[in-house]
Amino acid sequence: MTGEDTALDFTALDFETANGFRGSPCSVGLVRVRGGQPVERAYWLMRPPAGFDRFDARNVRIHGITAGQVASAPRFGDLFPDLAGFIGEDPVVAHNAGFDIGVIESALEVSGMDIPQIDYACSLVMARRTYDLPSYALPVAAREAGYELRNHHDALADAEACARIMIDVVSRRTSTPASAAVPFGPGTAATLDGGGAPEATGVTGATAVLERGLARVLAAEGIHLRRLEPRRAGQGPESRATRQARGLGPVFDAEAALPRSSAMPDLMHWPDEGTNAAPAPDADPAHPLFGHTVVFTGNLGMSRQDAKNRAAECGAQPSSRINGQTTMLVVGDGFRPADLATGARGGALGHRKTRDALTRRRNGQHVELVSEPEFLQMLDGNWPETAA
Repeated sequence: MTGEDTALDFTALDFETANGFRGSPCSVGLVRVRGGQPVERAYWLMRPPAGFDRFDARNVRIHGITAGQVASAPRFGDLFPDLAGFIGEDPVVAHNAGFDIGVIESALEVSGMDIPQIDYACSLVMARRTYDLPSYALPVAAREAGYELRNHHDALADAEACARIMIDVVSRRTSTPASAAVPFGPGTAATLDGGGAPEATGVTGATAVLERGLARVLAAEGIHLRRLEPRRAGQGPESRATRQARGLGPVFDAEAALPRSSAMPDLMHWPDEGTNAAPAPDADPAHPLFGHTVVFTGNLGMSRQDAKNRAAECGAQPSSRINGQTTMLVVGDGFRPADLATGARGGALGHRKTRDALTRRRNGQHVELVSEPEFLQMLDGNWPETAA
């Protein structure tokens, strides 16, 4: 699956997962883009790989997919040839692409399957470089791109939003006005209901403004397509996420009976701010947390110290207070980016740190507000609830 440079051709992709292990996909949405226009779509439900197919109640609350809904669906491994066939030679685009590409990698690893080469780009990275927003969550960035995401966490709707963001970003970074290059907006965007088989939507020829191609546009901004390297099943070390999941024993296995006492420890302990570790010197510069100065507020599903340590491992500098160096505030207590649009008061938006961050934004400082699910995706998932 290698990308060509000649036109804005790519496939946007989004996964939903059954639990906190990224190798537990239960649905996928794909949108094929040709010449800067969405032309074909696909959506599948699936059973996660055996042994990693327990449905976590928190994930179900997010996307609404239950074990019963996928009981008769094919396993990921059985469906993957169809998924790979839809992508073909395209580069893949996803919002926080490291997570979605990691879903493919880990799910193939635990399925005992070969991993193909996949070139990919991240619409989250490009949105941050192009837009000035209080949050770069998918619904917020999609709205800035002129697309209203009405069914967030439906994999097909999210893939469509991702495609629209990348198309808009590319059009804004060329000399031709975006309106001439991307003839759609909130009034003309299709309503997606998560259909089944791939749906043809009509092909439009490449527009001159988008002729440079995805790889060339990104290269002009100092960004190159990332690559998931191919490897044979069982050859080479497994990904870190897969090694961690295997080390937890049967907590992800739907067939295993787990008493509540086996729940992961220290999920809701918030004794104090803790210490602020230095960014890891060997962190990946392409990681979405790399280079950020990150502050936390509210309750998350891990201790404040653990959250800080894991952010530092990804190249961020954790901090305890909002100040002039702060670039990201991770907001717990159920905060959703949509809360910013409603102007809701109280709750997470009433926290002193949140109010301070929003005030600084109004005064010109770039501070991004990130929800717990966004932060967890950046960390490759979250710990599972082990009891049903």
